[in-house]
Amino acid sequence: MIAEIIAAGSEMLTPFRQDTNSLYLTERLNELGVSVAFKTIVGDNIEHLTSAAKIAISRADVVIFSGGLGPTEDDLTREAVGAALGLGLRRDTEILTRMYKRFASRRMAMPQNNAKQADVLDGAEVLENANGSAPGQYIDTVVGRHRKIVILLPGPPKELKPMYEAECRPRLAATLPERHMAKRILRMALIPESQVDARTAPIYKLYTDVETTILAGSGEIQLHFVCAKASASEAQSRVDELAGKIEAEMGEAIFSSHGESLEEVVLLMLGLRHMTLAAAESCTGGLLAERLTAVPGSSRYFLGGAVVYADQLKTTFAEVPEELIRTEGPVSEAVARAMAEGIRRRTGAAVGVGITGIAGPGGGASGPDVEKPIGLVYVAISFAAEGTAKVTELNLTGDRERIRLWASQNALELLRRSLLERA
Repeated sequence: MIAEIIAAGSEMLTPFRQDTNSLYLTERLNELGVSVAFKTIVGDNIEHLTSAAKIAISRADVVIFSGGLGPTEDDLTREAVGAALGLGLRRDTEILTRMYKRFASRRMAMPQNNAKQADVLDGAEVLENANGSAPGQYIDTVVGRHRKIVILLPGPPKELKPMYEAECRPRLAATLPERHMAKRILRMALIPESQVDARTAPIYKLYTDVETTILAGSGEIQLHFVCAKASASEAQSRVDELAGKIEAEMGEAIFSSHGESLEEVVLLMLGLRHMTLAAAESCTGGLLAERLTAVPGSSRYFLGGAVVYADQLKTTFAEVPEELIRTEGPVSEAVARAMAEGIRRRTGAAVGVGITGIAGPGGGASGPDVEKPIGLVYVAISFAAEGTAKVTELNLTGDRERIRLWASQNALELLRRSLLERA
């Protein structure tokens, strides 16, 4: 079973509004074992809406419209669906009466154009709207030789969500063949998407009943596996089998096998090793600390740290010698090492991290850093049980935001790899 979701409304074709209803509906349809194959946004134009409706009905088993059920001239979903299915509209006197009473209870006269909200497509079931004036409609019909379910829902989420839960979900659950959907997510950091696909495609292509999606962004690759079967155990077994083979192929490159974030994994590993962490950050401006502290319970393992943006604060809070900064420059391997070791000593943490770099848009400020390029970053990790901290040099590309994000991502991944060595 596949579905298509159509959001009606010209406002969602502007930079100022987003279609969030489709995210909610996708999740709910997946719970019923229905895959959403298409999502469409259409402006308030009867020809465009009718065309989109015809295409959706021709290729999907379940088509859900959101929006376009209001009282104004540009609310055209009812008319478009009627034209696509060859159905007429009738004005439902019971709905109209309820609408008049609704306005009367507020001591308001109902505008005449509200009456169009009582227009119901031939053969449609009316879906009660307890939170607004526009009722929904549910059509279960046959087009050609194929059964089609077409649902019209109001656009406001406060109306759409309760209506779906109360009116649509029970109908769909009773109508659709029983299907259960299972999902798995594998996550990898700092590895090219092409490399991941080259190594995993020969495996996942053998699982034609599992939908595999590769997502790349923010220094991370995600492999999403989705499978729908008649039973939940059968579906879960298939995605787990595939995920297991991918894990065997990619090994330690996978930091999460059930969707956990990199910061969650790092904190879990610190906890398993009874270690605490502190950080001294320059170019990332506290981004590493922000990511770690966003995880509930992180205070057990992340003690804190300092944003040592100014050179003087590198000395004050991370014990970096002033002479070292003058001779090597604040963006240097030596200073990163001193930051990691200094913040670890100052806080008493088992592990210290130091990050210093040039995020741009300008280059190094003065002294030894003047000739250093934008994107040059040093990440140092210091363990109390060891001597000198290990330092990694990074040469990152992109704008300031990207360089800062990738610097924090590299720091977390280097931490994870270092902790793996101490299993």
